[in-house]
Amino acid sequence: MDGWSQHQPYLAPGTQPEHKARVSAAAVHLELVFSRPETTQAVTRGAARLLIDMGYAPLLEVCLPNGRRADVMAVGKTGDIVICEVKSGLEDYRVDRKWGEYAPFCDAFFFAVGPEFPGDILPDHPGLIVADGFGGAVVREAPVARLAPARRKALTVALARLGAMRAIRL
Repeated sequence: MDGWSQHQPYLAPGTQPEHKARVSAAAVHLELVFSRPETTQAVTRGAARLLIDMGYAPLLEVCLPNGRRADVMAVGKTGDIVICEVKSGLEDYRVDRKWGEYAPFCDAFFFAVGPEFPGDILPDHPGLIVADGFGGAVVREAPVARLAPARRKALTVALARLGAMRAIRL
């Protein structure tokens, strides 16, 4: 063994004959490819973390009064309500056009997508968050359309109750 390979990490040999030799880890290139559920989970987590950093209290998978389910719904310090619709890929966006039905239940609406998502296909009017499993960034601010006070109060109470019920589950 030469001096260089003695100091490099290596991959343990496998069971196949072609894997019997020691291989330098530096010589191996791995590409991480996530499935749609893994991508959805990572983007959801990153968007929720971003919202927390922005002062919001997010809840995941919230059923709305119209029967739709918001991927992320959050309440801000001043009572403003934000919804993020997570899109795991182009196919997910193309087959799911229900996002327009979220507007009556939030002050601001965002799409949340992964870094590899082709953002130029999304409409210009919702906000845009690009996120991964560790955090995210607001790429485009969402237009604000203030909720009526009675609806805001009803949604805030419903979100508080949902959060409390989820917290108490053992």
